[in-house]
Amino acid sequence: MQRRHLLMGLGTLAAAPAAWLVARGSGGAIAQAADSAAPPAIEPLRKSKSEWKLLLSPAAYAVLFEEATERAGSSPLNNEHRDGTFCCAACFLPLFDSSHKYESGTGWPSFFTHLPGVFGTKRDWKLIYPRTEYHCIRCGGHQGHVFDDGPAPTGQRWCNNGVALTFVPREQPLPELRA
Repeated sequence: MQRRHLLMGLGTLAAAPAAWLVARGSGGAIAQAADSAAPPAIEPLRKSKSEWKLLLSPAAYAVLFEEATERAGSSPLNNEHRDGTFCCAACFLPLFDSSHKYESGTGWPSFFTHLPGVFGTKRDWKLIYPRTEYHCIRCGGHQGHVFDDGPAPTGQRWCNNGVALTFVPREQPLPELRA
């Protein structure tokens, strides 16, 4: 199956992360679901903070594992408009398809939805009022915050730190998941 055809249906596939990983030949990167109707779990990647520090730039480490925020307008991914996939910069799990990206005017890469099953969320009270923070389900890396002021069809804005992502053009293979 060609990757382009697989990506076209991601918005409706509950098991899309599994399909991507299996299609890439990741071999054991995800656990098999007991019920075929339920999305399969993504196997967590456990690394210490010192291991992540050796693998990532200081800026990426600060955002992903210290929950920092990059300066608005600083990411080259704001102007990335090619077809492709946005992956977690730490573990390389596919997170967003480029067809989900839109210009929010906030200064951060923004998406109206994400690939199913790739994020965990928690409440963040750092700015006095509650926000929903989201993290990569595989490595726990902080990606950004989700807001209810986005465009149709979801009305959501998944506001992502660009340094927490890596972009893979459609014609290139996805990177192997980090072990």
